[in-house]
Amino acid sequence: MNKPDFSAMSSNTAWAILIGSAVFEAVWATALGLSEGFTKPVAVVVFLVALAISMGGLAIAMNEISIGTAYAVWTGIGAVLTVLYATLTGTESMSALKAVFLVGIVGCTFGLKLLGHDDSEGEARATQARD
Repeated sequence: MNKPDFSAMSSNTAWAILIGSAVFEAVWATALGLSEGFTKPVAVVVFLVALAISMGGLAIAMNEISIGTAYAVWTGIGAVLTVLYATLTGTESMSALKAVFLVGIVGCTFGLKLLGHDDSEGEARATQARD
């Protein structure tokens, strides 16, 4: 069986995979909380499956997106979705200030997406400086 080649993946595909894996980050984070210390088998299974999908997607996306940007976007989206889910289910309250900070996370995440590979020149200079 041939291994998939993700090196030729488009930037848009990488971003779609990254965002999808961030959704699964919110799923595993929520399931981890619901597992009550790994004592609830269904929540533990959901946690493990979502964790594998989330980490796998992050790893694949990092073939095209730099690790710093990919990780920041992954955690930012995952955190926002986790808070929104907790708010919608009533396990966490929402305040105006919390909403402002969540919008800030989304805005920063969007900013990193807009930068895209514009930071590649800086990365190339840093690599040359280390060599």
